[in-house]
Amino acid sequence: MADIVKQIIARPIQLADQIIKETDFACSYKQDCADIKSKTEKLTTLLRQAARSSNELYERPTRRIIDDTEQVLDRTLQLVIKCRANGLSRLYTFIPKGSVKKQSNQIENSVGDVSWLLRVSTPANERDDEYVGLPPIAANEPILCLVWEQIAILCCGTVEDRADAAASLVSLARDNDRYGRLIIEEGGVPPLLKLAKEGRMEGQESAIRAIGLLGRDAESVEQIVNAGVCPVFSKILKEGHMKVQIVVAWAVSELAANYPPCKEGFLQCNTIRLLVSHLAYETIEEHSKYTIKSSKNKMESLHAVYMAKSDHGAKNSHNNDDTSHVARPGDIDTRPSDLETRPGDLDTVGLHHVVTMNSPSHSQQRREKSRRRVALAGGSIKGREFEDPATKTEMKAMAARALWHLCADHFPICKTITESRALLCFTVLLEKGEDEVKYNSAMALMEITAVAESHTDLRRSAFKPTSPTSREVVDKLLKIINKGESDLLIPSIQSIGNLARTFRATETRIIPPLVRLLDERENEVSAQAAIALIKFACTDNYLHVNHCKAILEAKAPKYLIQLTYFGEQMAQIPALILLCYIALHVPDSETLAQEDVHIVLQWALKQGHLMQDSQLETLVLEAKQRLEIYQDQSRA
Repeated sequence: MADIVKQIIARPIQLADQIIKETDFACSYKQDCADIKSKTEKLTTLLRQAARSSNELYERPTRRIIDDTEQVLDRTLQLVIKCRANGLSRLYTFIPKGSVKKQSNQIENSVGDVSWLLRVSTPANERDDEYVGLPPIAANEPILCLVWEQIAILCCGTVEDRADAAASLVSLARDNDRYGRLIIEEGGVPPLLKLAKEGRMEGQESAIRAIGLLGRDAESVEQIVNAGVCPVFSKILKEGHMKVQIVVAWAVSELAANYPPCKEGFLQCNTIRLLVSHLAYETIEEHSKYTIKSSKNKMESLHAVYMAKSDHGAKNSHNNDDTSHVARPGDIDTRPSDLETRPGDLDTVGLHHVVTMNSPSHSQQRREKSRRRVALAGGSIKGREFEDPATKTEMKAMAARALWHLCADHFPICKTITESRALLCFTVLLEKGEDEVKYNSAMALMEITAVAESHTDLRRSAFKPTSPTSREVVDKLLKIINKGESDLLIPSIQSIGNLARTFRATETRIIPPLVRLLDERENEVSAQAAIALIKFACTDNYLHVNHCKAILEAKAPKYLIQLTYFGEQMAQIPALILLCYIALHVPDSETLAQEDVHIVLQWALKQGHLMQDSQLETLVLEAKQRLEIYQDQSRA
């Protein structure tokens, strides 16, 4: 940095020296040229001081200010040379009125800019108490210079000043997305990460929160990750104070939610297992397996623990599950295309209406509900048993939140989580945790089961019917669904739907609670219940006939008909699809005949807003034709 600064300052110094010499020979505007000489001498002194202090200068404003200063000096030199003309040449030299005065003012502005640059690059304990204010260059963009000043303090200020500067950047990043991008562009991330590693708790809090707020879009998070955020956060989760770790977990969740590719970096830095360690602490009896010792010589390898469990599970795993899969509604990039499946399958029904129900934007609304400010204080992992209960609860909430966003659509992370006892932790916290802990745990389970729906290996290893942990998960989800009134209801419904292909035909307690929710007053709940039941009834499910019969026995057709006729579109479409699958797989049902389901399907075919999707229209036609054939035979 020092050599670069010296190179860019060298030419302005040469130009300034030349201006000082030329002003002595001015024949026109002598007084103005004398004024220019005086100001240029002051500027030269400042530029030489900057060259000597090149190690301490903050690069971003240095480049901008020195470039502007060089342009001003270049124009001034050309003007001063014109002022030297005398005799006959003076008659042919045109100098616009006021131009010399204007250049004098610009030299003065450059003096102010370089003075400000030297001030903000000087450690606070070496400055005088006078506040210079923003430089003239800030006239058109004051926020830019405010950002420069705070970042410069982060680079060379005292510990207290750096903490204050980080807090100022937090305010700027929170207020405006543009300010956040400006902080990243002006090189604010590296000094924030340095403060997060080396600062006191107050400074760490502000620095980490600033990083979390800066990662609002994919491009910003990518730059933050490239600056080295993953190993820094991992180290804090391992060795830092618990209240600092709370903010780290929150920031990890923000970065993972806004830029999924960063998850790989956190996985490689062992962040997942460190978060599981916090989740497991005082949640299950075997939490000692997750404790990260501060001493490397005495540390038990988490990898060995997890791999041992993985090997044990592999030796005993067996599953009669089929190899087909049902695409999770809302998945676009990592799941099979709707167009690649059979016309009778759920995937084929395409159904952007159903997809919207579980889309990323829908999840974003829930994510916003869980946003909150996180406070910091002290306490290391080694002494976390001395932390107050509120801090421990907040740590679990943020660890669960981070794992929720990290495991979304990421098979390796889900595999790592399920190979640990994290599933059991989520299950315990669903029942015993505080409200935020419960919600984040439910959302994490929803994302893990969504990945398991698309990956047979994960289904077989983590959610096989004989697994005690899997049974415990299902029991807790069913308890929430049976209760029916909770913020956990929708993620629990989605989790059960995601696990539809893991249930045996003898499992009779799953479908009736879902059918009862079809009569729910809230359309979103009814819609999600219908979507979950579709995953039981669709052709991709090996036991679809058994499940369709169970749905009939639970008296679902009357609710589905009502939703198809009178429900809002978000529930109307899934209800119609489920009705079609029942008609396809159990066309000889007396219940369907009594409820005149073929009339409902005939009515649906005439509704333009329902038949906008050609795949849905094909499904309804196929169901109607199959139903009428069997009903005609029964009447004969």
